[in-house]
Formats: sequence, C-alpha cells, structure tokens
Amino acid sequence: MKKFFYILFLIFFAAGQAQVMLEVKTAKKDYTENDDITVTISLEISGRDLVQETSLKMFDLSKFDVITNGSNRNTFIDQKTGVFVDHKFYQFVLRPKKPGRIKIGSASVVVNEKLYYTEPFDIFVAPSEKKMADNDANDVFLNVELKEAEVYENQPTVAVLKAFSRNIHNFRKVRNIRLPQHDNANILPVSFAKSDIEPSLDNAASQVLAIYLIYPKEAGRLQLSPVSANISSKKNTIVSNKVNLRVKELPEDAPDHFKNAVGKFKVQLSHNAKGKAELEKPILVDVKISGVGNFENLEIPEISKSADYTFFPPKITKNTTVNETGIKGEIIASYVVIPKKTGKLDIQAEPFSFFDPSKQRYVDAGKQMVSLEVFTHSEILSSRTPLERMNEYSNTVLETVASPVVNTEVLKVKEHNSIKWSTVLLNTLIFLTVIVLFFLLRYFQKTNKKNKNTSPLPPVTTVQEKEQEIKSNLKADINDYFYYLKKLHHEQEYDLFFQTVEEMDQEVRNQYFQNSEQDFKIFLEKHQGPQTADEYRKLKQQIQIEKFAPLHDEEGMDALMEALIKLYSKISK
Repeated sequence: MKKFFYILFLIFFAAGQAQVMLEVKTAKKDYTENDDITVTISLEISGRDLVQETSLKMFDLSKFDVITNGSNRNTFIDQKTGVFVDHKFYQFVLRPKKPGRIKIGSASVVVNEKLYYTEPFDIFVAPSEKKMADNDANDVFLNVELKEAEVYENQPTVAVLKAFSRNIHNFRKVRNIRLPQHDNANILPVSFAKSDIEPSLDNAASQVLAIYLIYPKEAGRLQLSPVSANISSKKNTIVSNKVNLRVKELPEDAPDHFKNAVGKFKVQLSHNAKGKAELEKPILVDVKISGVGNFENLEIPEISKSADYTFFPPKITKNTTVNETGIKGEIIASYVVIPKKTGKLDIQAEPFSFFDPSKQRYVDAGKQMVSLEVFTHSEILSSRTPLERMNEYSNTVLETVASPVVNTEVLKVKEHNSIKWSTVLLNTLIFLTVIVLFFLLRYFQKTNKKNKNTSPLPPVTTVQEKEQEIKSNLKADINDYFYYLKKLHHEQEYDLFFQTVEEMDQEVRNQYFQNSEQDFKIFLEKHQGPQTADEYRKLKQQIQIEKFAPLHDEEGMDALMEALIKLYSKISK
C-alpha cells in the first residue's frame, strides 16, 4: 500500500514539473512614431516528455517595419528539480508604420497536441514632433481610424477623423474638411461636429473632427485616399493617413433571388384603393423597404407581371438618415396599376432576401402580396345610395365650375388737422352736378316710357325655338378649350391641363344633359354609333393613364392632345 502511494506521488510530481510557459512583452506601452519598439517572446518547455510539434507562430507584423530580429536557445537541467528545460528567446525590433492605438496580437505554439497562446494587448503610438512639423507649420496632424478593418461587401464601417496638436488653439484653425472619394465605395458623412478636446501623451491633445461611413461595393483590398483639410487659409493644407480596408466576399449559399441587399430590412406591399377598385381605372401600389442597410445602391423588388393587370415604371421616393449604425429609413417604389379583370385581384412583388452581417447568414423575406376586389363602373354605381350619388354629383360640380375670386382692398382715410376750402368747393360743385344729372335722367326715363307704350310687341315664338336660342347663347366654343390646352401643354402645366380636360368633358356632357360618363357613353352609342362610344371610352382611359403616370413624356402628351381635338370636335355641338 505504501508503494502504491509512493508511485502516485512520483507521477504527480513529474506532472507538476512538466509545463510550458509562453510570454510576449514590450519595454513599455507608450511610444512616439519614430521610436523603435523591442518585442521579446519567451518560450520555456520544462520536461523531457513535452515535444514542441509546431514552430512558434508570430503575431501580425503588417503594421510594423521590421528593423532587425534574432533568437537564442538554452537547454539545461534544473539542479533543484532535476527537470530538463528548453528555453527559447525571440526578439524583434519594430517601427510602427503609422501612429495610433496598435494591437500586439497572440503568439502561439502546439506542444503535445495542445495549443498554447498569449493574450493580445495594445500599445499607443503618438505622432512624432517631426511628422507634425513636416505636415503643417501650425503643428496639427490628422489621423483616420477604422472601427472595423474587415467587413463584407455593402456592409458599412465607421471611420473617425482625429486631429493631434500640442497647442489646443490650433484645433480652431482646422476647416474645410474634404472626405475621400472612391469608385468602389460610397462615402457618407455622419457628423462634422467637433468633440471635446482630450489630453494625450507627451502633452499632445486630440479632438474628433468628423465621423463618416464607408460602404465598400466589391470584395478585395480597398485603399482610400487621405482626408484633407485647410489650416486658417486655403493655401495651407494638411492630409491624413491612407485607409486600408479588407472587404470579404458574401457567402456562396445565397438564394436565387438575392441581389445586393446587406443589412436588416422589412418589405411591405400596399395600395390606395379604398373600398372598391374600378375596372380599367388606375390604382397606386407601393412597394416599401424599411430598415438599416445599403440604401444607396439597393435593388428594389419589382411587381410581378400578370395578364390580370398592367403597370408603369415606378416613382422612387427615399426617406433615409445616416448615423453610426448605417443608413436607416425607407425607400418606396410607387406603381400605377390598371386592373384588366373583375373579381378578386392578387398583386404580387418579386421575392426579396438580404444578408444579415450580425448573424452572418441570408434572410428570406418571401413574396409580398395584396388582394382587392375589382368591379365595373355600373356595378359601383348600382351599389351606391341616392345620398352618395348626390354627394358625388355635388363634388363634381364644385370641382368643375370656376368660382370668381374677388380682390378686396382696405381703404384708409387720412386725417387732416386743417380745412382745405378748395376741396370743399370742389365737392359742392360735384354734388350740384349729380343733382342736375339726376333730374335729367328722370326726364329721359319718362320720355322713353311713353315711346315704349307705342312700340310694337315682339314676335311670338314657340318653346322649342326659345330653348334653341338659349342653348346657342350658353354654348361654349370648344376651340377656346383647344387653344388653352395647347398653351398648358407647351408650358408643361399638367395638373391644370387635366383639370381643364375634365371641365371640357363636363361642358360637352352638359350640352346633351348627361351627368355621368357612363350615361354619356350609352348616349353616344345610341345616337352617334358604337365606334364613337368606343373611341370615347379609350380616350378616357388614355387620359387616366397619362394623368397618373409618374413622368409625362412629350410624345405621349402630343398623341393625347391630338386625340382630344379629334374626338371632341366630332361630338361637341
């Protein structure tokens, strides 16, 4: 039993003596830009049973220039413990490529299939006096720092522009900050508000001058030009360091309908057809994408094509803001859709998906769809109550009949302290003249009354003849409408153009005592033939399409103007 405990003691003693120690250290944590940084790496393996299986893996040296390096190895047996010790030293003399906060990464090695590594730590490199003097005589130095140096395509990274100076009064002289431009990236300013001045090393102070976003468009290495600014005058210019950004490609398992959306988005489909939609009458359908992401170059899903409806190119509306999280807001594509069938109508948008960088995976938002019921014009009229019809007719009259506008002026009588006798005499003379004219007018009225009593009676006319005479007096000249419409078309006053078209149509329908368009179509088909009625229906549809189109092209409006003149010249009395 004693022998068993003795063997167990030897095993634990040997295991306690076998160990691996790996350490990375620098002489200090704060340096200036021209200082040499000595980094020492110590690797100690105690125990013959421990075998180093990989060579020592260094931390990233890309942020430094390697001035020199060396190594040393000592092997010995510890006299106190009798354990074999293999001690290796690595030393690097480095010079930082740019000032700022620099991370010294982990060094690692594998011993007996076990990974040993060091913890990373930061050092701070302040701009040197010589660098600031070379950059500008006013002792100001600019530096750009990225919060993330590695991002995906269309994923933003935040860039912070800082100024360093030993004289805090120099910060007020920095003006006209100009951000870089690049073909493969969108540069969007977040803020140009200056932060509070912060003290730094060697009595040098720093201040944040600007924050902006960088949206890379393509994968690969991206190098941006320096940020520039003026000191006191336009002749004195300073520049920052160049920014290097590593852009990763998006994962390959993207959905088939994925385009370029990166961020977090939500898709909504809506329409403005309140109540019932009418056949062949336009409605407005909106495709809205909201959230945070690359709105600057986002490809919006379109409405799916269908034989049940037609639509026109959309009008795009953006409402976005830029902050440190990215571009936030919404973008709306407004489509003019014309139903081609009655009954239930389903309008679908193309499927939409996006890549979420926080989860590092694709998210499928699916297909969006809206449904509505479509009715004919006669079905909509039959479903209305008499009160609704009366309200519609009253609204039509109020919209089409022009109301006179009376301009009023406020007259103010000036006060006078003295009496002007010339004015009094003039007013007395005017008063006497008015009295004389009044008596003359009364005399002529009596004379005319006697003459009227002896004049012959007007000829007797029938009711139909009198009605035709009243119609001819009330009839508006259709050519006046044509002249006014041509003028509005030439001046591109399209809102007033379509309002005048409605007034002209109402005027022509009033000539035949027809209140609604549907009744007028029936009247035309009965008295002027089906062809004229069909031409009127097609023209009304063409007017609606041009009226609600996002853009009015000159060729389409010319064709509409020609069709208006041709038809209304034919059907007008």
